[in-house]
Amino acid sequence: MSVGTSSAPGEHRTGRPPAPRRPADLAGLGIGPDELPDGLVVADEHGRVICFNAAAARITAVPAEHALGRRLDQALPLEDLDGRRWWQLTDPYGGLAIRVRQPERNLLLPGGREVLVTARYVRTEPLGPVHRVVVTLRDTEARRRTERSHAELIATVAHELRSPLTSVKGFTATLLAKWARFTDDQKRLMLETVDADADRVTRLIAELLDISRIDSGRLEVRRQPVDIGAAVGRHIQAYVAAGQPADRFLLRLGRPLPALWADPDKIDQVLSNLMENAVRHGEGTVTIDITPTASPREEEDAGTSVTVSDEGPGIPEESMNRVFTRFWRGSKRGGTGLGLYIVKGIVEAHGGTITVGRAPGGGAEFRFTLPVAAPAYLA
Repeated sequence: MSVGTSSAPGEHRTGRPPAPRRPADLAGLGIGPDELPDGLVVADEHGRVICFNAAAARITAVPAEHALGRRLDQALPLEDLDGRRWWQLTDPYGGLAIRVRQPERNLLLPGGREVLVTARYVRTEPLGPVHRVVVTLRDTEARRRTERSHAELIATVAHELRSPLTSVKGFTATLLAKWARFTDDQKRLMLETVDADADRVTRLIAELLDISRIDSGRLEVRRQPVDIGAAVGRHIQAYVAAGQPADRFLLRLGRPLPALWADPDKIDQVLSNLMENAVRHGEGTVTIDITPTASPREEEDAGTSVTVSDEGPGIPEESMNRVFTRFWRGSKRGGTGLGLYIVKGIVEAHGGTITVGRAPGGGAEFRFTLPVAAPAYLA
């Protein structure tokens, strides 16, 4: 008696895998060239443009009807960054027969506008003549914004590091050269200044590491039970010890607060930034409201909301959409402009949300909401 074996879905009974299917073309997917996000230009075997989609027309500022039927080098007169005609250099129809593509590179349109260009040479057979030249175009504005942001970050870091390092170098060199000439009080003052500047450099480096982790999605959150009220209380005590009047701070706790699981160090960092902004840039009473609220996560019911507000001039309406971007500064009174960007990244890494608005007293109001995020074994 023989025993038959069943075949898996889609498997031939011969044991051979099914032949691979060719990917569906755009028409088969119901997608036209004009629906593509990148510019698409196709030339036939004679070098005449037979396709010039809407994105290509937008990027090049050339209407499709003016490009169709023209020679590729006339419809798309690209130059490299040294001013050389690109199609004459590459010679897609008469160049090397083994070449099938041009990798992406920056080229210039008439007028100097920069675009990212990739080309594909379609041949009917290996080493045969070119049947089609397919060119894709991509605007460089998004890349330029990223490059500008990186350049601004480097410039900001260099500027912020120069001042404390100059101070550290100056005081240490002076102490080493003339140690015996200074009194103990003078030495202490210099060393305290060096210590403060070293702390400033350490904070800046920590900010840079946080930005790197936020941008790459690698910001780690180590959750533990957090008493958010006690955390705010510690910050208030630190400000009072530093000379701020105790009546400048008002802490209001809503009860009962749900148990909060979060990274205590990072929540301290969020509170430190928001309260420092309120103290430095705001006026009057700094009010911190902690209340139970709905969770920003759909799968959880409970969350905790923290609102930090002041009675100062507040943030202009036109600036509110830029508050959480890099290098935004509410005033000219110091700071790198990176703190609120990091705050937003930390809150979102916890699955929370943060908003900015105008406080009842007229100042700025920052409100962040965190989910309970309790471990599964406590559910």
